[in-house]
Amino acid sequence: MSGEKSRDGEQIEPPATRTKIPYWRLIIDQGVVTPEIINYPYSGSGTEDDPYSVSWIPDDPRNPMLFSEVEKWTYTMLVAFATLAVSLVSSAYTGGVLEIEQDFGIGNEVATLGVSLFVLGFAIGPLLWAPLSELFGRQLLFTTTYAGLTAFNAGAAGAQNSWTLIILRFFAGAIGSSPLTNAGGVIADMFPAKQRGVAMSMFAAAPFLGPVIGPIIGGFLGMNAGWRWVMGFLAAFSGAVWIMGSVLIPETYGPVLLRRRAARLSKLSGKVYRSKTDIEQGRVALGEAFKIALSRPWILLLREPIVFLLSLYMAIIYGTLYMLFAAFPIVYEEHRHWNQGVSGLAFLGIMVGMLLSVAYSLWDNKRYIKTEEAHGGFAPPEARLPPTMLACTAIPIGLFWFAWTNYPSIHWMASIAAGVPFGFGMVLVFLGIMNYLIDAYTIFAASVLAANSVLRSLFGAAFPLFTTYMYNNLGIHWASSIPAFLALACVPFPFLFYKYGPAIRVRCKFAAQSDQFMRSMMEGMKSAPAKEEETETFDRTEGPRTSTG
Repeated sequence: MSGEKSRDGEQIEPPATRTKIPYWRLIIDQGVVTPEIINYPYSGSGTEDDPYSVSWIPDDPRNPMLFSEVEKWTYTMLVAFATLAVSLVSSAYTGGVLEIEQDFGIGNEVATLGVSLFVLGFAIGPLLWAPLSELFGRQLLFTTTYAGLTAFNAGAAGAQNSWTLIILRFFAGAIGSSPLTNAGGVIADMFPAKQRGVAMSMFAAAPFLGPVIGPIIGGFLGMNAGWRWVMGFLAAFSGAVWIMGSVLIPETYGPVLLRRRAARLSKLSGKVYRSKTDIEQGRVALGEAFKIALSRPWILLLREPIVFLLSLYMAIIYGTLYMLFAAFPIVYEEHRHWNQGVSGLAFLGIMVGMLLSVAYSLWDNKRYIKTEEAHGGFAPPEARLPPTMLACTAIPIGLFWFAWTNYPSIHWMASIAAGVPFGFGMVLVFLGIMNYLIDAYTIFAASVLAANSVLRSLFGAAFPLFTTYMYNNLGIHWASSIPAFLALACVPFPFLFYKYGPAIRVRCKFAAQSDQFMRSMMEGMKSAPAKEEETETFDRTEGPRTSTG
């Protein structure tokens, strides 16, 4: 910056070190500025017709991309834990289902609605929280929605009838789904694309570990203290996460931070400042953002075969996971006569498989980086699929294994061990497909992920409702085989898109537009000097190009 001049014509010398912003200011003041930020020579003249264009300055202390590695990984672990907590709340309820049936005199199918409607809330929430996060940022949504989740959990603990309990569970799921939508965005805000794979691999298991841990905690607590203590624990747990996240996680969404900075600079100087994103793209109105968020996911789901088939595959797997919350009590409590707490331990096999998948994805990330380098920094979307091609075969193997080893005469370890390939395959399939969809639909990634989330949540809500009927009519072996056959039917999908993906994407309207956008970006990078990756800002209309799992 040596030799640059300020707006008043004075010489500006770069500071020896950047001014460090106190941690507490990061949390409470999204528009915080330093002397370097105030005095930086922004382009423009400071008028309504030609406002100063506010972007990140060199060595910007508020740029999330420039956070220290310790800060980045601390925030990553916090949002991962917040996501795990929400998904844990979805399934821990099952530990008190028996007591709920007895207290309110209802059948298992009605009591199971407490799980199904919570997951149904997961389908509705992303359509609201995704556009709101782009307008108001991640931090505000986390603080408000987690407070709502805590309140609805507390209300459920005191419910005096079954329908009050079930309705409160639905609202808890809808408002609590915010971390599922925005946690991946927080990671994308902080990590450049080349570093994002490792962070997302660590994060990917969080939405699935929670549902597996939930029945273990809920089962022992419900058996020994009753279902109200289960709900009370969930309220206290979500409340603790709410407080922790509110005081420890700062805002990370670049366009919102720059908008707040521009407003602060305008107030301090009396001149007109606008964020570079708002100048170039215009500020999207709330109504327009909701219109896109509510319509485009359905358009993509119904008109793009890539989105539909891969989302259907993920929905079947997700529905199977939630089906097991109703199936395991039948297999282990009714047929093996285990108590509620011990039957929850049957999910440990799935948990082991999930942890193994995280280790594998970290190892496989090296392969992807090499592929990316071989393609000039832009690997084709199909490079995301090799782990999925391995994992898609593990899922039906695990499910058939479980189906035909759950005889009471066969040692219980055999059926629990079947959860290892299922858990391993589930996380890798989710991670690979999500990354493939993001890379194939870069500029429409937010809508694609919303479509995917809606469909899989609908399946997750529906599968537990017919599980009891299916197991009563078909028996525990053939009923357990149904999802295995469905998963087997989906095995060709990853291989199909790996081989024919480029040809299919050319024939899909939105995928072709995204491919054209990426090609123009690559050409632009070849013809112009490469910009520092750390100073990138993201497209506000559809969110950043992330590797969300």
